[in-house]
Amino acid sequence: MEIPDLNELIALLTVAQERSFTRAARRLGVSQSSLSRSVAALERRLGSLLLVRTTRSVSTTEAGQQLLNGVAPKLEEIDAELRAIAELRERAVGTVRITATDYAANQYIWPKLQGVLRENPDLRIELINDYGFTDIVADRFDIGVRLGDQVEKDMIAVRIAPDETLAIVCSPDYLAKAPPLAHPRQLTAHNCINLRLPRTETDLPWEFHKGNKHIEVKVRGQLVFNNSYQMLDAALRGFGLAYIPRALAENHVREGRLQWALEDWFPTFTGHHAYYATRRQSARSVRLVIAALRDGSAE
Repeated sequence: MEIPDLNELIALLTVAQERSFTRAARRLGVSQSSLSRSVAALERRLGSLLLVRTTRSVSTTEAGQQLLNGVAPKLEEIDAELRAIAELRERAVGTVRITATDYAANQYIWPKLQGVLRENPDLRIELINDYGFTDIVADRFDIGVRLGDQVEKDMIAVRIAPDETLAIVCSPDYLAKAPPLAHPRQLTAHNCINLRLPRTETDLPWEFHKGNKHIEVKVRGQLVFNNSYQMLDAALRGFGLAYIPRALAENHVREGRLQWALEDWFPTFTGHHAYYATRRQSARSVRLVIAALRDGSAE
């Protein structure tokens, strides 16, 4: 026996509920002749008469009613699930998973999402801090946030922040006692506070730009963190040099708690972008979050 087509089962259920081919066809948005052919095809597959047709009404046979008793609840469950999925697309409901560095989360993401969350109580945000180059599809994230240079070319990317300058900072006390520091190569003689990249288990090289010169230096020191704010705190406490976003240290430098080192070598990178896999079939919740992150960003 051939397996019945789902559309044929839906046709039978609708005719039985409406007790009329005319009303059932109108409800399903098909022609009456097409609906009649679907029911006839199902009867041929099963080798049983399922409906009794008269000039005034339609009713199920014993076989037809037995089939509907078993199938109708399952079709209703399928319909409910499909409606729920459609609702996820049209309403800001469900969970949006975002991967970002701790700095991007604090500086650009969390401040912009607070209003969205208050206005959409059924929306849930998972904001996961990670310095690795996350595969958002494989790791089931909806949105990633990284510097623009780090975003894969096959992703759809939206700028959410101005260009980012990375800086070297330290406490005045540290620099007063430390060896001379006039060139990035001299960092190998200093106590440097490192950032560990989680997936490769390697420390982030320190990159420098000056005119046409580009230098990378692998530094060493007593401390390794995977968090920019801990690196900042260690620098404030005199434990060495930290390589962090300039914006994170500016207030401390202005107030004399920190000072710049090698300022003429500070590199600037393309600002943070929110990226995602595809525009097609994006849930409304994802579109809403992207719009909130983009709002007010410097192009």
